[in-house]
This record gives sequence, structure tokens and C-alpha cells, in this order.
Amino acid sequence: MITHPDKVLFPDEGITKGDLAGYYEAIAPALVPHIRNRPVTMERYPSGIRAKGFWQKDVSRGFPDWLERVAVPKKDGTVHHPLVTDVRSLLWVVNQNTITPHVWVTRAPKLYYPDLCVFDLDPSRDDEPEVLRRTALSLRDLLAELGLPSLVKTSGSKGFHIVVPLDGETTMGHAARFADAVGKVFVSLAPEALTQEFSKVDRRGRIYVDTGRNGYHSTFATAYTVRARPGAPVSAPCTWEEVERGEVEPATFTMRNILDRVNQVGDVWGDLRRRGGSLKRPMELLAKMPG
Repeated sequence: MITHPDKVLFPDEGITKGDLAGYYEAIAPALVPHIRNRPVTMERYPSGIRAKGFWQKDVSRGFPDWLERVAVPKKDGTVHHPLVTDVRSLLWVVNQNTITPHVWVTRAPKLYYPDLCVFDLDPSRDDEPEVLRRTALSLRDLLAELGLPSLVKTSGSKGFHIVVPLDGETTMGHAARFADAVGKVFVSLAPEALTQEFSKVDRRGRIYVDTGRNGYHSTFATAYTVRARPGAPVSAPCTWEEVERGEVEPATFTMRNILDRVNQVGDVWGDLRRRGGSLKRPMELLAKMPG
């Protein structure tokens, strides 16, 4: 049961908590396979997106007996992350006023062996969609040179997430270092347009190639999640062909239109788990690349 379903979370659009829960229930057949058994961090907005929200990792009290959790070691303690395993657990997370569930690149119980490698392209400005589009395609091509097919989704914010499915046999540490090394090579190809500088001041208008989503405790917005931004944009899988044709931009999909799209074309990431590859050979090829 969703409590306070009439609470308005997106004032400009009049989207209520009940509307949000209805969306997540409807999109669950596509979303749940992507989030299942990944440690969840909840981005919560009890007073709607115009008020300050907060992030919650630990669920140690106030949860139902049936909710699955995973105990994750941290310095001086343990974090008990909730796990989404089905529609009921997804709606429990949403009922906490969670607009965006953020997840790890690993799944329980194999918390140290990722099945995804994520690259987040974050532009400093949002008025150069063609530059962002070309950058995403260039990263796809670099990964292809390394023998890694990649998938793409909108961030629901300003950029794109490029995702490489993995076979779950590489340790998190090795995968994170691989992603960072790929980022360094990629930035070296166009240092005037790309950067790995975390500080926004140091980016100087360049696109931030964020490879930090792949480490321990790091997260990214899972597929089909709503973002806490005006318009209720959705971080949605798309095809490389749509990006090539300029048909999809970071905020193209919203809570209002994504269900029709999925009903028409299905989940374009539906075969993701069957596409996982090894990083062994790509690591060898990367070591031979300049930069």
C-alpha cells in the first residue's frame, strides 16, 4: 500500500507520489530485471523535488520482514542495503518517497564481481547536443576497438550512460581500474573537449568522462528510473542507431512517454544479461594503446 498517494512530488507537472508508484508498477517488467539483487541507495524527497532531498543507504529498522537486504562491510561497521527483487520490494522503496533508486554494478551475492562497467558522460553545458552525441559515439567506437560491445541509455539529466555488460568474472577492483584507464585514453584523444577532472571548476566547459561509478559503494541510476528534475525525465535505454540519427537526447524520455515507448518497442536492453563479456583480452589491448 502506498501511503499519502496525493502528495505532490513534481509541482510543475502535478505528479503525485501515487502517480510515481503507478509508473514504477507499470514499468516493473522492464525495470526489475536490471535492478534485481543490486544494493540500492534511495534518493528520497519527502517534500517533493523543490525541497532538499537526501540519500539513504542503510535500512536497519522500520522495514518489513519480507524485504531482502544485503550486509555490506564499511569502515567501522556494516551497511544494510535494501534489495529490489520484485514489484512489491520496488514499491516499498518508492513508498519511502524514493524518486530514483541508485544501484551498484554488482549483484548479491557476488558483490565484488561486477556484471556491468559504466561510463557516465556529463557535459558542463547542455546547449551542445551534437558535441555530446559525437562524444558518446566515439566512446562506443573506442570500446569496440577493445572488443567490447556497449549499450547506451539517457541519463535523464544532461548526459548519456554507456554500459558494457560483463561476465561477472572480473573483480571490482580490476574492472574499476580498467574503466579509469579507458577514460584516460579516451580523454587523451580530445583533451580540449574531454576531461576526467572531478571539480566542475577544473572542467572548463569540457565533458566529464566519469568512470567512478564502478568502485565499491559507487552507484548509478538504474534503467527506467525517474530523475528528480523538472519534467520527471527517465534514465532510459535507447539504441545506438537512435543516437546516431540524433533522435534521442539525455532528457528525451519522461515518466509521461516512456511507457508508450516500451509498449511499442519493448526493453531494448532486454538481452543485456546474455551479452556479458570478459575483460581479459580488452585489458591486454588497452595496455598497448597510447595515452
